[in-house]
Amino acid sequence: MSGAAGAIIAAPSSGSGKTTITLGLLRHFARSTVAVLSFKVGPDYIDPGFHAAASGRPCLNIDSWAMRAETISSLFAQVIGNADIVIGEGVMGLFDGAQSPPGTSTGSSADTAAILGLPVILVVDAGAQAQSAAATVHGFATFRDDVTVSGVIFNRVGSDRHARMLCDAAAPLGIPVLGCIPRSPDISVPDRHLGLVQASEMATLEVFLESAADLVERHLDMEALKSILRESDGENAPPPELPPLSLPIPPLGQRIAVASDDAFRFAYPHVLDGWRAAGSEIMLFSPLADDAPDPASDAVYLPGGYPELQTAKLAANAGFLTGLRDAAARGAAIYGECGGYMILGETLTDADGQAHRMAGLLPVETSFAQRKLHLGYRNAVLSAQTPLGPAATVYGAHEFHYASTVGLGDARPLFDLSDAAGNDLGPAGLQSGNVFGSFIHLIDHR
Repeated sequence: MSGAAGAIIAAPSSGSGKTTITLGLLRHFARSTVAVLSFKVGPDYIDPGFHAAASGRPCLNIDSWAMRAETISSLFAQVIGNADIVIGEGVMGLFDGAQSPPGTSTGSSADTAAILGLPVILVVDAGAQAQSAAATVHGFATFRDDVTVSGVIFNRVGSDRHARMLCDAAAPLGIPVLGCIPRSPDISVPDRHLGLVQASEMATLEVFLESAADLVERHLDMEALKSILRESDGENAPPPELPPLSLPIPPLGQRIAVASDDAFRFAYPHVLDGWRAAGSEIMLFSPLADDAPDPASDAVYLPGGYPELQTAKLAANAGFLTGLRDAAARGAAIYGECGGYMILGETLTDADGQAHRMAGLLPVETSFAQRKLHLGYRNAVLSAQTPLGPAATVYGAHEFHYASTVGLGDARPLFDLSDAAGNDLGPAGLQSGNVFGSFIHLIDHR
């Protein structure tokens, strides 16, 4: 198997413009004759949707904190074995990650670059600096011996003179300046409380992606950029033949009904692909369209998303809610993560303080009227036997939500949690018969 040439687009901090530049590069290569694939570093559902729209091909997550080495190797091999060029997008700042025990990965972009043996292209927001930007590049390029910054892109550049000052200051570093992107406030993605608006919700998505591609084509030296891409040479470089897909989470059943629409979009492709590879049939349905889970399904998966923006509609969709109750009554395994967990509860209170009846399959009441950020990596240990595995099974997972629990009935907790540093966070989620769920998003078993 010949490997694709790749790199990770990273930055000194969040908000530097790496997502827009990544999307511009993906669309640029996609509208040429180059087969391009991408991956996103870390636990992110939003950016991969934009990646897929830009490239026309699925985007996978690679998470060096939550995933086993064999899972990373399997996923990366699938990506790099089916492309000419692979573009990875980093998370936060290049070296930012979890507070992990010594000798373990923090999940940072730098850790991922080192594990995969890929060069880093650093996107620096130069909007409020000139020669000082070179000091930033120097610091990031020399901070770790196992991470190679092979190129730099200066973003939000104010003028040709500003660009010349940046390039002159960076010249002694010996790191190629691949281009200077001017300020382009009209090329941006709107925000929401959990990050960006989903790609499927952006009416001007194609205009945005084409504009981003035009922008990088005008201002980046594409030949210089392609010359620094290289095949992976890290510890998780792909083997000569594609390995089987890793199975991060056991299949919930043989025929799994999976909620999939703008309210339930947060399902990791590597999880669904793993279920398919294990022989399970995935049966998509739309709660927003008042679909019920297929009566032939023996399991139902309600992933996270933005159900809080559609609370009244979901509460009125009797076909969907009745279908969930019927599935529970016939013994189907029903699993909800984050938004899906809230739907399985008794009530969900929206941001205006209006409580809406939900499926009533788990004794929990949740609310967006009392917002509190819950964010971070989690070690999730199963409290008892479920279709997710036997008691004491450990998952690498993450939590990211603003909802609060305002009422909790008598049911067995689903997980015992600790954070990335090992601090005990107590029980989480609920299990009631064949119905179970929590706010936690599972990534891979340990």
